[in-house]
Amino acid sequence: MPVTDPFRQGLERGWITHDASRLERDLALEADVAVIGSGAGGATSAQMLSAAGFKVLLIEEGPLKTSSDFHLLENQAYASLYQEGLGRMSKDGAITILQGRAVGGTTLVNWTSSFRTPPQTLAHWASAHGVSGLGEDELRPWFERIEQELGITPWAMPPNANNDVLRRGCEQLGYRWAVIPRNVRGCWNLGYCGMGCPVNAKQSMLVTRIPATLDQGGELLYLARAERFTHNGERIDQLTCQALDAQGINPTGKQVSVRARHYILAGGGINSPALLQRSAAPDPHGRLGKRTFLHLVNFSAARFNERIDPYYGAPQSIYSDHFQWQDGADGPVGYKLEVPPLHPALASTLLGGHGHENAQRMVELPHTHVMLALLRDGFHPESQGGAVELRGDGSAVLDYPVTDYLRDGLRRAYRSMAQIQFAAGATGVIPVHSDASAASSLEQALAMIDNLRLEPFRTRLGSAHVMGGCAFGEDPRQAVCDSLGRHHQLENLSIHDGSLFPTSIGANPQLSVYAISAKLTEALVARLAHRA
Repeated sequence: MPVTDPFRQGLERGWITHDASRLERDLALEADVAVIGSGAGGATSAQMLSAAGFKVLLIEEGPLKTSSDFHLLENQAYASLYQEGLGRMSKDGAITILQGRAVGGTTLVNWTSSFRTPPQTLAHWASAHGVSGLGEDELRPWFERIEQELGITPWAMPPNANNDVLRRGCEQLGYRWAVIPRNVRGCWNLGYCGMGCPVNAKQSMLVTRIPATLDQGGELLYLARAERFTHNGERIDQLTCQALDAQGINPTGKQVSVRARHYILAGGGINSPALLQRSAAPDPHGRLGKRTFLHLVNFSAARFNERIDPYYGAPQSIYSDHFQWQDGADGPVGYKLEVPPLHPALASTLLGGHGHENAQRMVELPHTHVMLALLRDGFHPESQGGAVELRGDGSAVLDYPVTDYLRDGLRRAYRSMAQIQFAAGATGVIPVHSDASAASSLEQALAMIDNLRLEPFRTRLGSAHVMGGCAFGEDPRQAVCDSLGRHHQLENLSIHDGSLFPTSIGANPQLSVYAISAKLTEALVARLAHRA
């Protein structure tokens, strides 16, 4: 059955787009509002502002790839749709960081899991970080609106075998589990969400907010790296972007200058602080790029006699928050349990080993299950997260120390995951760690886990969720922005992305970014209209 490509149809209808890689000379653009970053926050804001009658320019560093370009091939997708070709890492190289970089941002390649911000997190932000107006009651109507608009509902189909392991194990042990809400309509259940949806079922920004923005007269600039703001310490005068080649890697030497009444920064928890650092933005209290948080992730692999086929079907449909808030928000670190899909390239990298050992693990891939734990960082005094820094060439890198506080969480998460996998019927479990070996019983696994040295590089760590670095809060001594996302010093700059979060949130952040950005944008529309 042929699938139409609505984005290409829109381009044929005359949408205004600028491919910076094709520029033969420098380009100057003007708009009422320039939005930097086309992911969950930026595209949501762009669509609402264009609907309100403002001329919007949406700026993206990555390429424009549409459903016609998505061929379910790892080598193509990882190279073209992810930050640093899926090679983004923490400063020491010990943590792999998965972030999207294409028109649509991470919404293009995430696994569709869509959770409301936990009420415990919102309460902590208000009490510990001076965030106002973003409590559970204030955000509820925004969550409901976004869920309706983007088709977010608990996944109605039975879980695939990969996710069912988590359900079965939790049921056997009496642990809480639930079905994950997904932002899909007419999903074909292919299982390749991380490589771009070829049937436009995933309600990413590529198929929802960005087309709506372009239909309303907005413009899109892509393959353009936002390099720096020119400002006088109080107002931004101009944004300068570097044009990139068609692969989105090397500057072409051409520049795009952008002038706007107002600027919205939505580049995410690493790129947003980095742009402000390159721009020497006012930072009188040294908060910029600090308290940047990951949901640090560790993994546990298991072998089953029955086929798991972890590459088929909805990637994530079951989760457990049983260990998330057991000791309150500010006790030992809590964690959310989910499963990742395991396509061959991702699996061979994650499961490790070399030569025959790696080959054998790939032979066993149809019978392999992996569970992951998302550690909720940032709620405890010993939980300060990391810091965004600039390399010598001005590119961004996240320095993220793994502390004893986090190592305690990693060890407890390894134990919980092994318990659940054996309860679900695994014949062997192996923590994904350089020093681990397969355990054939829970007792053997727990003894091994208790003796693992949880050092960088020995413990295989990753994250797909970056938050903080431009935290919001009413006290400028503690926060970069106020609770409305307005930069405390630059009056015509707002930040609308996960970099606003003063902690990690303890849930996949996409729905939180959608809802909070929408609420902040409504207030911004009113302010801009008042000043018109």
